[in-house]
Amino acid sequence: MPYAITVVPVMPLRAEQSHKSEIISQALFGECSEIITTGTDGWVKVKCQYDGYEGWATVNHLETIDSTLFNAPYTHYTASWINGLMLNGKPMQVPFGCVIKHGTTDVVNWGKLTVQFEEEPAIIGKENLVNLEALRKAAFLYLNTAYLWGGKSVFGVDCSGFTQTLFKTLGIPLLRDAYQQATQGTTVDFLQEARFGDLAFFDNAEGRITHVGVLLNDHEIIHASGKVRVDPIDNQGITNIDTGVRTHKLRIIKRYF
Repeated sequence: MPYAITVVPVMPLRAEQSHKSEIISQALFGECSEIITTGTDGWVKVKCQYDGYEGWATVNHLETIDSTLFNAPYTHYTASWINGLMLNGKPMQVPFGCVIKHGTTDVVNWGKLTVQFEEEPAIIGKENLVNLEALRKAAFLYLNTAYLWGGKSVFGVDCSGFTQTLFKTLGIPLLRDAYQQATQGTTVDFLQEARFGDLAFFDNAEGRITHVGVLLNDHEIIHASGKVRVDPIDNQGITNIDTGVRTHKLRIIKRYF
């Protein structure tokens, strides 16, 4: 199968090969995919390398690459809210959290494209050496970002896109959806034992996990609900700090580092 790399700031992944179709996820600049099906009118079905998510994208958002680049590790990420670069000598701005292969200030080649960053991207962390200060700074970069179903960027994000992108910069791979992320990590038995960076998961009336957020401590959570916000949490769940209304019922807490 051909390999490709995302060469626009944010690439929508759609359920069907139509611009009117639901956005189910996104791929940020620098993320690699396998092209698994070629559709009509410039559409391709891709499988994201990072989390295995599949969706339809337009081929002009991608550049074909060889297996060497596809199999290379992600080494850096863009650390500012917005990051300048030159793509084939022309300026582009990309959001926080784009994971990069060989991301330095030197010119790098992606297929027929050359990429040069204005500032050297940050080095992706290691699972056993998490920089909590960097994690907190990254989480608050999203504050007041609008909720967007399928979103993964500071321009618009959903709850699990928020957690996945944050943890990606730590070198900790999370799956795409909240219910999938809840299968990872180790269980924290009580909210009072929670620490910064643990993820709290919430279920609906049918018992399905539908929401996730990052615990700041044992009584506050930052999460994407309407917008990225900080709300109080207790053993029952989240209360909207502005309205006083209970919004999410706590199901489980998981730890990843």
